[in-house]
Amino acid sequence: MRMAIVAGALCLVFRHEMRRIVGLWLSDPSWSHGFLIPLFSLYFINRKRDAILSLEHARDPLAEFLAGRRPPRLGAGQTRPNYLGLLLLVGTLAFYAFNVVSPAGYAYFRPLAMIGALGAVVLFLGGGRLLAQTWLPIVFLVFAVPLPRRYYVGLTMPMRELAATVATALLNMVSGLEARCSGVVIDIVYQGRHLEPALDVAEACSGMRLLMAFLALGVAMAYLHERPLGQRLILLASTVPIAVFCNIVRVTVTGFIYVLADPKYTQGIYHDALGLAMLPLAFGLYGFLAWFMASLFVEEGHGDRSDVIVRKRVTE
Repeated sequence: MRMAIVAGALCLVFRHEMRRIVGLWLSDPSWSHGFLIPLFSLYFINRKRDAILSLEHARDPLAEFLAGRRPPRLGAGQTRPNYLGLLLLVGTLAFYAFNVVSPAGYAYFRPLAMIGALGAVVLFLGGGRLLAQTWLPIVFLVFAVPLPRRYYVGLTMPMRELAATVATALLNMVSGLEARCSGVVIDIVYQGRHLEPALDVAEACSGMRLLMAFLALGVAMAYLHERPLGQRLILLASTVPIAVFCNIVRVTVTGFIYVLADPKYTQGIYHDALGLAMLPLAFGLYGFLAWFMASLFVEEGHGDRSDVIVRKRVTE
């Protein structure tokens, strides 16, 4: 009952932020993966369900003190309120209010304050032991918060230029085709005919959409895979080059379709379908890396026992 009341209060305070974020998920395809992030968080919590349910709540030490009784010692499987969480919650709410009413406020910090308030509530009601079981599902919600527009554009531009440069080099390998790259625009001359309009690596082709989705997926897979920490970090770090590589493949294939087939197949539904086709490629690369590391590193104690030769000493 107490958790339901607190959850309702948080939804009431942050209702405008939740409505705004869901609206961005619906209107901006680059952040449509945001709908999946809370589901992943719930799945992470469900995996920890037994550990969470095994935690017993001790009596409130503040209530015991006010009643004139000595607070009980915390048992091995008990949690109790941590009033540091209450202090953090008050600070988070004040930070949120400042970013709402002040002209110097920053809109991006508002949803982050909402996530911080959720973590503060968990710490306040369940203490450090409950937070230890739920911190990742809470932090994971950050992947659902859209980046500020100016930062998003600043990050996409280098990725667009890289994709255009590599695609231009590959297109020049075709006989009778000459491609020149100028920023994110590729001018193409094929069999002496200048193709119009020039091929523009649009913002949707920057790879940022794939990168953000796969960063979230990389964290999820690194958390779910039962692997040594080093391998998990490698799996997480691989999401960036895999996303960049898949985007280069997408732009290059788009260029070949534009030249050798029909430009209409590089627009609209065909363009979106090609982007979706990169997902199986990325999954395949990620799965191959996971398999390779599992084959390359053999944990001690799991070797083949058939290779062990036992010699018995014979005494006369």
